[in-house]
Amino acid sequence: MPFTPLLPDKFQHRSGHPEEADDLRLASSQTSLEARLAQAPHDTTTLIELSEVLFRRGRLRASSHPLLAAASRLPRNAPLIVSLTQRLVANGEILAARACLDLLEEAPAPPADLLAAQAHLRFMIGDLAKALERIQLALHAGADSPGEHHMHALLLQFSGRIDEAEAVLERCLARWPQFGDAVTVLVNLRKQRPGANRLDRIDKQLRQIPHETTDTDRGFVRAEFEYARFKTLDDLGQNGEAWEALSRCNAIMRSLNPYDAAAEEAVTAALLNMPATPAPPGPARPPGPVPIFVVGMPRSGTTLLERILSSHSLVASAGEIIDFWRQLHWVADVAPAQSAGLLEIIRRSGNVDYRELGQRYLKQTQWRAQGRAYYIDKLPANIQMLSFIRRALPHAPILHMVRDPMDTCFSNYKALFGNISSYSYDLTALAHYHAQYMRQAQHWHSTMPGAMLDVGYEALVQGTEATVSRVLAHCGLAVEEGCFRPERNAAPVATPSSAQVRESIHVRGLGQWRRYAQQLEPLRLALEAPQAALAFPM
Repeated sequence: MPFTPLLPDKFQHRSGHPEEADDLRLASSQTSLEARLAQAPHDTTTLIELSEVLFRRGRLRASSHPLLAAASRLPRNAPLIVSLTQRLVANGEILAARACLDLLEEAPAPPADLLAAQAHLRFMIGDLAKALERIQLALHAGADSPGEHHMHALLLQFSGRIDEAEAVLERCLARWPQFGDAVTVLVNLRKQRPGANRLDRIDKQLRQIPHETTDTDRGFVRAEFEYARFKTLDDLGQNGEAWEALSRCNAIMRSLNPYDAAAEEAVTAALLNMPATPAPPGPARPPGPVPIFVVGMPRSGTTLLERILSSHSLVASAGEIIDFWRQLHWVADVAPAQSAGLLEIIRRSGNVDYRELGQRYLKQTQWRAQGRAYYIDKLPANIQMLSFIRRALPHAPILHMVRDPMDTCFSNYKALFGNISSYSYDLTALAHYHAQYMRQAQHWHSTMPGAMLDVGYEALVQGTEATVSRVLAHCGLAVEEGCFRPERNAAPVATPSSAQVRESIHVRGLGQWRRYAQQLEPLRLALEAPQAALAFPM
């Protein structure tokens, strides 16, 4: 869901940059597959294989054509349709992927594994209500793996059904006591309290997991239980022991996910040196719903702002979608390859067809508005995309969430993002990452004045009415009372803070880092270093 807050793993599962010897082999495979298609032009398996070869040769745009050809003549073969849908999603062909999923729902008496596959794919494209429906059907049909129960619990949580999610996770841990994914979600569902917590069970499992292990999976599980220990002790106010558990958790995660400072700096430098390209001429507002982009550092309050906005009668939430990244890669014809892919896109930025980018993004996302006039694309990492977004979608409002650096960084440090966001597991890396973000945000303000509106977290929670009114006016929306009561918003929310944002607006998030001021002193000093001293209004 790094600066590169790059794309989630689900978007980077393949490499599109083969070595020369590999490319020769792939070219030979392409010739053979094209010959097969000349004899059987509608063979779905061959079309999928050809798309995969083209993708691996770095030809992302061309790799979509076989997939779309296959999608236009779908076979009555459910596993093959699932495989095709996975690739359509990765290529940014979301409308075609949805059509495939709709067809799969017509399958008579589908087996559990097919229903679970549909749930995963619906989850991937952010269709949470459908994903929940499918995973419940899968479980009813006999699906019974830890991962399937975990997905069920997550989707219940995202839908605000906290008691049901808690019951599912408790049953999971009763059957699989060392299922770390379940324990991390469970402790985050609500504040842990004396006499109503799972600390003894967490400690029991930690005693059974070796401190030192060369087994990556076991190491990750230990980190998850250390995180659960931290969250419990933190809620109980036992700060000393809580910090020790968090430090152990993050030490493991650092070893599994080293932070690449050089790559982050290279991307920031490239963004800051992009040649200026004016937005394409055209209508000020294309037909159809308008996207509103919410950007900033992760854990800066973007989800709260999204919930406030999506409480408006004209606004829907699309969630943390990666569609703009997908379409930018497609239009630039650059296969995803972490920071190297983004650097190549920046190198080609002068030749990108921004009108095509905007049209393609709108075509693949406007369904998310659910009949409303606006929809929110809330991916914090889109702070890197400002120049691209402004050129492709000059009519789209962009809101930049700004929060006190110490609160933001501590909130990142005490979150467990999994095997992404490597910056978040080390205080020095956090300060460096935050500095890259600040350099980018300041650059956009200086080179594109007015391109984005800064929204201070402190102002949002302390002066809600004035701040929300200013945000709504920036988006061209009239003030509605519901925007001041986001806790009444029943729409699903798929972020780590999904439980907290169902509460009324509060100020408890201000200054939380001060409980650990002594331990966080190195972070404070690093953030105050000259290279990090870029200020924004709070």
